[in-house]
Amino acid sequence: MIPKQTIDEIFQTARVEEVIGEFVHLKKSGSNFKARSPFVDEKTPSFMVSPSKQIWKCFSSSKGGNVVGFLMEHEHFSYVEALRWLANKYNIAIKEDREQTAEEIAEISIRENLSVINEFAKNHFAENITKNKQGRAVGMSYFIERGFREDIITKFQLGYCLDEPEGFTKEALAKGYKLEYLEKAGLTKTKDDRHFDFFRGRVMFPIHSVAGKVLGFGGRTLKTEKSVAKYFNSPETELYNKSKILYGLYFAKNSIIKLDRCFLVEGYTDVISLHQSGLENVVASSGTSLTHDQIKLIKRYTDNITILYDGDAAGIRASFRGIDMILEEGMNVKVVLFPDGDDPDSFAKKSSFTELENYVNESSKDFIVFKLDTLLKDVSQKGKSIEPVVTAKIISDMADSIALVPDAFARQEFIRHTGYHLKVSPEIINAEVEKRRRKKQSEKYKPHVLLAENAEQESREAEEKKFSQETLELLDLVYPQEYDIIRILLKYGLLSTSMEQILTDENGVEKEVNIELSVIELIILEIEKDELEIENPTFRLIYDEFKEGVEKNILHGVSYFIRHSNSEIAKISSNMMAEKYEPSPNWSKFNVRIPTEVDKLDNAVLSAIYSYKNAKVRLHIKLIQDEMDRLNLENKEDEYDKLLLMQRKLDEVKSALSNKLGRIII
Repeated sequence: MIPKQTIDEIFQTARVEEVIGEFVHLKKSGSNFKARSPFVDEKTPSFMVSPSKQIWKCFSSSKGGNVVGFLMEHEHFSYVEALRWLANKYNIAIKEDREQTAEEIAEISIRENLSVINEFAKNHFAENITKNKQGRAVGMSYFIERGFREDIITKFQLGYCLDEPEGFTKEALAKGYKLEYLEKAGLTKTKDDRHFDFFRGRVMFPIHSVAGKVLGFGGRTLKTEKSVAKYFNSPETELYNKSKILYGLYFAKNSIIKLDRCFLVEGYTDVISLHQSGLENVVASSGTSLTHDQIKLIKRYTDNITILYDGDAAGIRASFRGIDMILEEGMNVKVVLFPDGDDPDSFAKKSSFTELENYVNESSKDFIVFKLDTLLKDVSQKGKSIEPVVTAKIISDMADSIALVPDAFARQEFIRHTGYHLKVSPEIINAEVEKRRRKKQSEKYKPHVLLAENAEQESREAEEKKFSQETLELLDLVYPQEYDIIRILLKYGLLSTSMEQILTDENGVEKEVNIELSVIELIILEIEKDELEIENPTFRLIYDEFKEGVEKNILHGVSYFIRHSNSEIAKISSNMMAEKYEPSPNWSKFNVRIPTEVDKLDNAVLSAIYSYKNAKVRLHIKLIQDEMDRLNLENKEDEYDKLLLMQRKLDEVKSALSNKLGRIII
């Protein structure tokens, strides 16, 4: 267990803007930061980070919370994993306040178990190339021969799995790691009750998350037999999904943000060699076809992507579909083709940083231009003249890509360029482009899509019918008022307000006095004296903590709830504190002061209290009416009359509350 004082230190030290800035490209917006949401596709940024409140809010997905909540939401960490990640980032030592029981250890999530095992494996493989004789002779020698400096080998945490049947597995089992998780992580294989190392005899490339967590491994064989696969990757697990990961992004993200440009290559060694040469804003798709998730990962940091090719014509043509997906995301795509016989790895090794940078800048072409050049080159290499049927095929291929370009001016430039080189009228190409754009637009409204939406709607409605419609209506009566009560407790709870109190002196004379007290104390006092209960479960948890604090003479501030270990409490508290807009700093320049809720705090608090009580009265009246209807059907007149009397009294209370509300002007 992590001690409370350590958790407090983590929250006090961690800066939400620093942490989120490692995953999302934040831009200053007044006193806050703004970005495109990492959770949904959007063109207009709706993701806000508030350094002053230490919260974040995504207005598109309605997600929000504190710094721990972001890591849990974005990286799928558990609460403890998120705390440990932050402690590691800010060099905060964690001393467990007691040893975990066997039951607690057993309850640790699969993700956490896999993460711990991957961390152990990464360290084990890295130590092999520095402390083991075979590891130094084989693994380290390979990396040195590839031209990697030792500091780069250490930085990328490269390693070697000894060429022994079960060397790693024996070591892991001896350290107490469970076989089931070694197998699940793909590090150990079992056959006929015998265990063996999956990566034995391979140099190891740890694959990191954006946060630097080891998710899996790539292992390259050093054997030359064609029957042996050159690369093995970890299997898909709860932790590792290769379609959602880019190799090297953990090391490249800051440089990508700084330079507003990302280079995309194919393999691990391409990334490492370019990084070593000084080109650090580079990532790899690790040999897989580019996916939508990988593209969105890059888009978090930049809209500009340059793909580096090694000159393999077949590979280039195969990648066109992936590049079309990049265009579809509205990104700017350029392409660099290295000379024949060179790939990014080899070219970087024989070039200085200046030579590499100059070549990349001078050789980069817009993808549309590059694609046309490639298609025309294919025709000329086959010795064919551009016949009408060939021209039509090229126009079709080019229109597929141009139609995906979101900017109208850029589309027209690409249409003009294509028409010029194919010696056809731009109008012909434009017609093909527009045909594809109309088709794409119409697909959004296809009948089967509408049917699917209707089916989903029907499913939701069927689910809702499980609940009493009356119950849902009753909860709707009080939810907005409960929300407002909790919001005011969080936002203004520590501020002072006043209430009118009738006191009787020694002579029995009553007089009205104003008593100063905190907003928290006033709201708790008003709700408790009428013995009311908050209906919403999470709101009730927050209210109960405020109430318990008052009973102990402790007034909790909003930061207490934003940092709460209950993620739902932390999320709701952060969401209530998040504000989508803030006054322009220009107002203060001209001494223009905008009135705020706090200017009329007394009225705001009283309005919230009376509105809440009024809603509770209406709720009880509705319950009584429902019960009276039932009793009337059953001819139970005595019970019916009692409820009728209660309803009349509640109607009087409702009327009194309505009068009070009418006198409050916000």
